[in-house]
Amino acid sequence: MSAALVAVVGAGGWMGLGGGEAGRGGVSGKDGAAHAPQRAAALARLDLPWPQEGQASVEVEGVGSLGSRGGREPVPIASVAKVMTAYVILKAHPLKRGEDGPQIEVDQIAAQEALSLSESTASIRQGQRLSQREHLELLLLRSGNNVARLLARWDAGSQEAFVAKMNRAAAKLGMTRTTYTGASGIEATTRSTADDQLKLARAAMREPALRSIVALRETTIPGVPGTITNTNRLLDKPGVIGLKTGSSTPAGGNLMWAAEVGAGQKRRLVLGVVLGQHDAGPSAGLRAAVEGSGRLIDAVQDRLPAALDGRDDRLVQS
Repeated sequence: MSAALVAVVGAGGWMGLGGGEAGRGGVSGKDGAAHAPQRAAALARLDLPWPQEGQASVEVEGVGSLGSRGGREPVPIASVAKVMTAYVILKAHPLKRGEDGPQIEVDQIAAQEALSLSESTASIRQGQRLSQREHLELLLLRSGNNVARLLARWDAGSQEAFVAKMNRAAAKLGMTRTTYTGASGIEATTRSTADDQLKLARAAMREPALRSIVALRETTIPGVPGTITNTNRLLDKPGVIGLKTGSSTPAGGNLMWAAEVGAGQKRRLVLGVVLGQHDAGPSAGLRAAVEGSGRLIDAVQDRLPAALDGRDDRLVQS
């Protein structure tokens, strides 16, 4: 990752730090180099409230890692896998700002799977035609497993062929401890690490369509009953702009998240992943993942700006 990265969002931007100009309000190469050791020391001493179980990893885009906990053994990630599904779809079928993409017809398989009581699905009907963006909203907000497999068949002809594309994309991103075995994440054999999923989060948030969808708290889709509510309840927290939940009995509760720290031209994108929260079943585990991620975000929002500005003495662990 470049040390001077700028990810532009709307009229503002996320500011990176390091050598070279880091965007509007950025730090010059000379000044950045002079303060790099102090910043590194400040970041290393940030006292973050890490979860007591599972894995967790946090980074500031353009700045670097804030640390990780829980080791590097691959674990089931459940529906967090859908971020890679969306990423692969958008790489093959890009959507520009304001575009909805082609119409995709719901096949018999996806319609039958919509009736399942044993997994998360979206209420879609055979023959129904929804845009690519609408399918992505059902995938990422509703976490529809049937939509994940439908998109896989639409893109690659079969889920098996699509999974091969997922694993090639993971390898290209340097996700060396990740294996995808399905498009939805329901399979316990789909495994990864918090560090690897951070690499995907970084790439995913550079896709404008994906970034705009995961920030939605809810949406409505013509022909789909009710309001589609995002499973990521952390979006109610100020500054949170994504990303994706996941929960199952093998995986526990999981959350890949994205948040902005700072204000105006000094906003910085912070990415985090919390995996393997096994607190009395999937629902309680997901709640634990959301709450644990919320505590990490609170701490980063409170302490990071002062640490990066060299005013960290009262904010870091002594």
